[in-house]
Amino acid sequence: MSDLIVSTVAQGLLWSVMAIGLYLTFRTLLIADLSVEGTFPLGAAVAAVLLDEKHSPATAIFAAGIAGMLAGAVTGLLHTKLKIPALLAGILTMIALYSVNLRVMGKANLSLLNTDTVYTSLAFLNLSPNMTTFVVGLIIAVLIPVLLYMFFGTEIGMALRATGNNPQMIRAMGVNTDNMLLLGLVISNGLVAVAGAFIAQNNGFADVGMGVGTIVIGLASVIIGEVLFGSKSVKNSLISVVLGSIVYRIVIAVVLYLGMPPNDLKLFTAILVAIALSLPLFKAKWDSRKVGVKCYE
Repeated sequence: MSDLIVSTVAQGLLWSVMAIGLYLTFRTLLIADLSVEGTFPLGAAVAAVLLDEKHSPATAIFAAGIAGMLAGAVTGLLHTKLKIPALLAGILTMIALYSVNLRVMGKANLSLLNTDTVYTSLAFLNLSPNMTTFVVGLIIAVLIPVLLYMFFGTEIGMALRATGNNPQMIRAMGVNTDNMLLLGLVISNGLVAVAGAFIAQNNGFADVGMGVGTIVIGLASVIIGEVLFGSKSVKNSLISVVLGSIVYRIVIAVVLYLGMPPNDLKLFTAILVAIALSLPLFKAKWDSRKVGVKCYE
């Protein structure tokens, strides 16, 4: 049972990197970026090919991040330069990346069995596979939010946040909001691709269809984290996303343990996200109802 808990938390930590990338566009820039469903398997594909060619795990992960950033730049350019709506620009990039991913791997699925990965490189620690995944997940789930928090404290980082919060104000201060949107999409998709690289190595394969439903999983982590742990500040929000990813994985593990068919997981996730998104509305109505009752009394 303890091994199952460690495995579940480890998966939550790994997927939190993808959720943080989605948080950048969904909450910071207020953009629904569907291209993440293409950049996630892109990162997995690039890392798998390089690992299969005996490159180091660090090189594979770095290259995956660069590939994801390039894909994010495509979405950004479509949106900012060609004035294509962000949602449609993301869809176009996602569709194009399906063919790109097939080109990168040369086939629909690439196995990583008997290949050196970031997890096998920690064999000297003599840990179980689940504990090794937990250690790797913990490192990246701490390192990436810390680096992102430091970035948000810089002048460019604050301009990026302001672009989503108040674009008119930041434009009046002389900041090019198109460049900020482009930068945000580049960083976001880079993180998503890095998450894909880590998860592909953990799964032991890269698959062209592994990005299906990625945006729903990321949204579930972001929304659950905000509802349960709050979003009063940038630091609070980043921590909430990581914890939300862990809670989401625990919920999935529990419903599977209780007998839910795996084929229904995507449906369950969609319903869970819908409920989480509607909670603030229900809370506001409940609060107003309590105020009305007190006034009546």
